[in-house]
This record gives sequence, C-alpha cells and structure tokens, in this order.
Amino acid sequence: MNKISRTIGIIAAAAVMLALFVLGARALGKGGLPAPGTKTIQNLIADNKLDEARAKIDEIAAKKPDAKAVGKLYFELARACEDRKEIVKARDAYQAILRNYPNVDNILEVQDRIGPINTQILFSNILTDKDVTYTVNPGDTLGGIAKKFGTTVELIKKANSLSSDTIKAYSKLKVSKIKYKILADKSQNSLTLLADDEFFKAYRVSTGENNCTPVGAFKIVNRIADPVWYTQGAIVPAESPDNILGTHWLGLSAPGYGIHGTLDPKSIGTQATKGCVRMLNEEVEELYTIVPVGTEVAITD
Repeated sequence: MNKISRTIGIIAAAAVMLALFVLGARALGKGGLPAPGTKTIQNLIADNKLDEARAKIDEIAAKKPDAKAVGKLYFELARACEDRKEIVKARDAYQAILRNYPNVDNILEVQDRIGPINTQILFSNILTDKDVTYTVNPGDTLGGIAKKFGTTVELIKKANSLSSDTIKAYSKLKVSKIKYKILADKSQNSLTLLADDEFFKAYRVSTGENNCTPVGAFKIVNRIADPVWYTQGAIVPAESPDNILGTHWLGLSAPGYGIHGTLDPKSIGTQATKGCVRMLNEEVEELYTIVPVGTEVAITD
C-alpha cells in the first residue's frame, strides 16, 4: 500500500505541476509577462537607464501587443521620466498606453497625468515632431504666421516667451503645426481636447440645465478675450462682476452658443448654464491660447 500511495502522490504532484504550467501559460497569453523580464526592466528604471528600459518594453510589446501588463510597465517608465524631469519621454510613454493599452486599470490617471505634460511642452520652447522652426521673413506678422500654420498668435507668443506682437526679421520661432478637435460630452460634463486625433487633455465643464446644450458638429467661429455679455435688456461690460462669460469666449457656429469662463467655479461639473459650455477661467484661457478659429467641436449627449 505504501508503494501505491507513493505512486499516487507522485502522479498527483505531477498533475498539480502540469495545472500550474497550463495556468501560467494561459495567464501569459492573457497579458502576463515573464517575471525575469519585468524585473530587468524595473532594474533599468531604478538605475536611470530609461532609454534601455523603453527599448525592452517596446520589444516585449512587439511580441505580446495585447499584454495588459505592458501598459503597466509603460506607466512605471512614464512616472520615472516625470520624476527625472524628462517630460517628452514621459509624454511618449503615456501616449503609448493611450494608443495601445486603453484597458489598463488606471487609464483615467494616465489621462490626468499626460494632460498637464502636453500643455507644458506646448507652451515651452521644447521642439518636438509636432513643431516647426520658422524663420521670420521681412514683413511677417504674428497674425500671418499663425494663419499660415493654423495656430494662434497667443500660442506662438507663449511658446517663444514673447511679451509683444513685435517680431524681428530673420529671428526663429517655434510654431506648432498640430490640428485640434474638441469633444464635449454632456452626460459626463467633460470636454476633451484632441491633438491630431489623439488625446491631449480633458477638462471638467458645465453644460446646459435641462440638457439644453445643442448636440451636433460645430466649429469655432470667433475668439474673444474679455468678452462683453449681451443679455436681454442689458449690455454687461467685460470688467463687470455680473458678466457671466468669465475671461474668454470661443463662439460656436451654433448662433448664441459658445465655450466660455465662469463667475461660479462651484458649478463646474453640473448642468447649470443656459446652453453654453462653461469652464474655469484659467482653463478656458488655456484652451483659448491653443485652438484657432475653425477648430471642430462635437457635442454629444
């Protein structure tokens, strides 16, 4: 009986090992990664060898493009790049997650982290593949340059630290060539800015009470800093504390509707307007700097 028991025990142990092997293989196929590979990448990140770590992650991603764990490795890399102030590398790692691993558990955190990085890069003199270096010709104006590249005067000035509209011939300017789109979701009271059809940044907004914000495809038709509010029976100047439009206005092709600032920050995230999309003043100022007239705006329920 002892011999039989030992035989049964050996068979049972072998069965357990086989089951573990099968489960491990299935896990690997569903998104698991070999522990040694993960450990190597984490060691490279810890040793500040970020380019090597990125190459290793890219190599794994090419072999296992559906592995959810790859998204987590990109996130670890992005956080390390942020900590070391290498913001372009951080942006690229976060963007890899948004493009290829949108099912990671912390996708909202990824969006929250990449948004400020995107604006920081855009508003700085850092050149990326989304920019051109433009040499100013005699007779050029900021307005003409902005129109040529489909951007705004405000963005050119901010990216180049210009304090006035005066520019010198033969000086060089960073000019963004990104094309933007705006998506406003009434059900979430959110506004998402897309750059060349990729996520750029998300904002909390207010939309119309009783769902009165119009749905459809629109365009920005005018941009006004310090807008005057024309209301029934009154004209409220920009400097008035009663001007509900806040500091900036982006008018839509739907007559009478626009994206604007607010006097009531606590209303952000609710249905509280007469139909417009309302943002915090500092955030609508940021959006105003980025998007030119002609930008597409889609509003959905």
